[in-house]
Amino acid sequence: MIRKLRTGFRYGHAQTEGWGHNPVETDRVVIPVADLTHRATGRQKKTGCRLLAAPALLCAGFMVAACSNIGKLETAAPAPAAPKPNRTVVQTPASEREHERILSSYGGAYDDPKLASLIGKTVDRLVAASDRPDQAYRVTILNSGAVNAFALPTGQLYVTRGLIALASDTSELSSVLSHEMAHVLAKHASIREDQARQAAVVTKVVTDMGNDPDLTALALAKTKLTMANFSRAQEFEADGIGVGISARASFDPYGAARFLAAMERNAALKAGKTSLDPRAQDFLSSHPATPERVQNAQASARRFTSPQGGERDRETYLAAIDNIVYGEDPSEGFVRGRRFLHPKLGFTFAAPETFTLDNTAQAVIGVREGGTQAMRFDVVRVPAEQSLSDYLNSGWMEGVDKASTEDLTINGFPVAAASANGDQWQFKVYALRFGTDVYRFIFASKQRTTESERNARETVNSFRRLTLEEIQAARPLRIKVITVQPGDTVESLSHRMASIDRPAERFRILNGLDQHAQVKPRDRVKIVVD
Repeated sequence: MIRKLRTGFRYGHAQTEGWGHNPVETDRVVIPVADLTHRATGRQKKTGCRLLAAPALLCAGFMVAACSNIGKLETAAPAPAAPKPNRTVVQTPASEREHERILSSYGGAYDDPKLASLIGKTVDRLVAASDRPDQAYRVTILNSGAVNAFALPTGQLYVTRGLIALASDTSELSSVLSHEMAHVLAKHASIREDQARQAAVVTKVVTDMGNDPDLTALALAKTKLTMANFSRAQEFEADGIGVGISARASFDPYGAARFLAAMERNAALKAGKTSLDPRAQDFLSSHPATPERVQNAQASARRFTSPQGGERDRETYLAAIDNIVYGEDPSEGFVRGRRFLHPKLGFTFAAPETFTLDNTAQAVIGVREGGTQAMRFDVVRVPAEQSLSDYLNSGWMEGVDKASTEDLTINGFPVAAASANGDQWQFKVYALRFGTDVYRFIFASKQRTTESERNARETVNSFRRLTLEEIQAARPLRIKVITVQPGDTVESLSHRMASIDRPAERFRILNGLDQHAQVKPRDRVKIVVD
């Protein structure tokens, strides 16, 4: 979501702990994008493009830390009813700053009284069933289509509406909330920050004293690996504690395994047909691969029994999420197929054929099927008195061929273009002045070919102003809950979701249906409508 006058996305340092992905690490997407991100550093505005958490970050296993002295099978007795204590989250200056940064990066808070009521009641049940019923929590729903959740050490929990839309019942949502509560209860953020400080000391000593470059690199790599393993151990522990809390609150303990499976399927769908494995894009990610996490969540759930297997509370949940905004908020820019539109700023452009666009927190990212080409679109600060050609050659990007720089006019907008060479990627860069802002297109390809040059040129040529009619017609997609009628099928219902790509697969994922499952009359299901 390109926003004007927003600054860089990275914030914090192990201050948050996340269900799907720590927000500190959100720029790790795919190999070409990482290279683009590295090369696009400098005096950059915050593009504010909506984040959908990278598929590689679908995390964690479990450690039965909360149940270390129980037998093979534990009965999850319902938590006794008790007067609701007066709990208040204690704010600190650091947590207030982090809260504002999170809101800024995730589109602000999403205001929905029905959802807020459901989440509040769910948290109250979980707190009563936890080992610390005195601990206060405050939940903020973030206005982001990303599938993500995380917590601050103070008890502030964050969950995106994208995650809420993906979940199929209250037990799945409770598994996310209890996981984040577990991070707070286990003081993971504080412990991890101590580990980070120790790692920083090791890094400085090794850097200052190491004479052998190979040994220095090895020592630093081991330090980073130790930190990653430490983070994964925390995720194991949080899953174990979280499943226990949900079960004791009389929610279905298998909700975590079901939702983790949905997350992986959603990530695989987002990854599309690229050559990259979405579960292995960052080996040192702080979260283990999702298949491992699903298996461990199932093993943890088997330790608990509860009457009727625990509540799923699907009908109440579907009623609460009916009409929730799905995907990106059009007021902050959104993707429709290969086209990116920003009604508030008044422009649009189209990506090349076979490219998949992703509106992230840093930029609009496009990746070609097969992963051999990629593109990045963002906004940068360029003084009005500085020419676009001078900007391209000002040193913010390595390897720019100054002789290739040329000044152009595209659809009435001043543009400068240049080529750049990297070790593994070839780049074509454009800077386009639109009003008082300068937008940047960066195209990367494994090899510079006629096709890659044409893709870059045609994409920039498609940049234009939106018409008044297009701006007025821009509205968000929403989740609509309907009742399956006799004769309805997955295929016929997914045809009603024409505004999104791969509707049949998305319908199955949104409704927790496997590849061969079919709907039945009187089932309540989610579809996406505009």
